[in-house]
Amino acid sequence: MKYYLIAGEASGDLHGSNLMKGLKAEDPEADFRFWGGSMMEAAGGTKVRDYKATAVMGLTDVIASLGKISRNLRDCKADILFWKPDVVILIDYPGFNMKIARFCHNHGIRVFYYIAPKTWASREGRNRKLKAWTDRLFIVFPFEIPYFEQRQIPFIYKGNPLVDAVDNHKYERPVPQKYIAILAGSRKGEISRTMPNAMKMADSLHALPQYAGYRFIVAGAPARTPDDYAPHITGRPYVEVLFGRTYDVLKFAEAALINSGTASLEAVLTGTPQVVCWSTSFITAFLAKYVLRVLDHVKYISLGNLILDKAAFRELIQYDYTPEAAAAEIRRLIEDLPFRQRMLSDYSEIRNLLGGAGASRAVAKAMIDELRK
Repeated sequence: MKYYLIAGEASGDLHGSNLMKGLKAEDPEADFRFWGGSMMEAAGGTKVRDYKATAVMGLTDVIASLGKISRNLRDCKADILFWKPDVVILIDYPGFNMKIARFCHNHGIRVFYYIAPKTWASREGRNRKLKAWTDRLFIVFPFEIPYFEQRQIPFIYKGNPLVDAVDNHKYERPVPQKYIAILAGSRKGEISRTMPNAMKMADSLHALPQYAGYRFIVAGAPARTPDDYAPHITGRPYVEVLFGRTYDVLKFAEAALINSGTASLEAVLTGTPQVVCWSTSFITAFLAKYVLRVLDHVKYISLGNLILDKAAFRELIQYDYTPEAAAAEIRRLIEDLPFRQRMLSDYSEIRNLLGGAGASRAVAKAMIDELRK
């Protein structure tokens, strides 16, 4: 069968690649065409466009990129009609993919949505569109089960693919010294808002005798280049950026400061004590709080805390994200052993709630079963 996949960011590229491997295992004749990244490319098939050329985040970024988004949508729709796939598989990235879902539905093309839009956090109006435009949702978080059941949106849950991605990685310590990990996000906007306070945190900790020998390792995002980090780390010899080593950087860190997102759940699965930060433009934060209700409707912004339904680790949101608060929390993660151990115990519970291994192949099999009905 012919599978057309669309991923718009690094996490989608990861999950898309593992799904493609699962589809190939279940359907040896599988033919892929996709929008994604290097990991999906390594899995085989034809890449139409790299996600690095499509990713935008937040209202201000979207406004600045309206022309590019419009061109990408037009090109994607034309390419789908040209290729005539058996199914279009949308992977997260709802701002773009919901428009593609509507287009495919109107043209009689089957649509699977893998890693559903987070309508439980914001924009619940999308649920009506999901029900109308998609043939099946494939969800990846256990707390989504009652949510979509209540809204009578058909879904399939087979666990979370991050478990396999993290557990199957071949780990190698990135540096011999003790270090603190910094994951500043995958987009330019996230990096520009996260790194200044992160570097001030690094400066203050490095000035303390007990942390003078520590390094601060920034995990470079797949879509970024050294130039994105250089203005922040210049003049700080105790800070370095490593690309292509995110899981290694997380696994061996004494603690981590993480921009909210998939990386926070990856830290749970690697067993890395963490503090999460989230900072955005004033207008996006205003809309998040008062229109999208991200901060009021949902108790937490981090996936691990949402899964556990309690604060396993602290979240420093917007104005609470200061260098002082981040440094204090990193010290607590390293120096307060009972607190650290409670967090790791909570991590074990989160892992259990996510289910076992084999999620990507199980989802692939379920998709093929749906297509054969």
